[in-house]
Amino acid sequence: MQGGNLLSKVTGKCLCETVSYEIEGQLGPIFNCHCSKCRRWHGAAFRTRASIRSDQFRWLSGEQNVTTYPSSENVTKHFCRTCGSPLISTYKDRPDVIGVPLGGLEGDIQGEPEAHIFIASKASWHQITDSLPQFDSWPGSESRVRNTNA
Repeated sequence: MQGGNLLSKVTGKCLCETVSYEIEGQLGPIFNCHCSKCRRWHGAAFRTRASIRSDQFRWLSGEQNVTTYPSSENVTKHFCRTCGSPLISTYKDRPDVIGVPLGGLEGDIQGEPEAHIFIASKASWHQITDSLPQFDSWPGSESRVRNTNA
């Protein structure tokens, strides 16, 4: 659903269920990211993700069990220190935005990915078989991916 992925409230959690969180409101555009960092962080062919405003997010439990890793000068990955589950990404240049991997969410998310991004570095063993648009890097700009639909 371009222009916003509606949900009222959804929760997410890590594999060991120590850390849980809640998101309230609308997700930004959904993308399948095939960059090498997302593939390594998720141990998968790609990461399906969206952005939200930081005021839409709150930890419900286990926040003391969240640890971080600066994956680049601008991006910090947050994950469970017990099971290693990826939780969120934060951005030094956009402190009001949080990147959310959709795989950890529970609940009904209305919407579908808009595109595959960073396919120039996709896994050689993975074939994209849907008709979504494909971009070698950003889909026009980084801002499009970090859009929160606010």
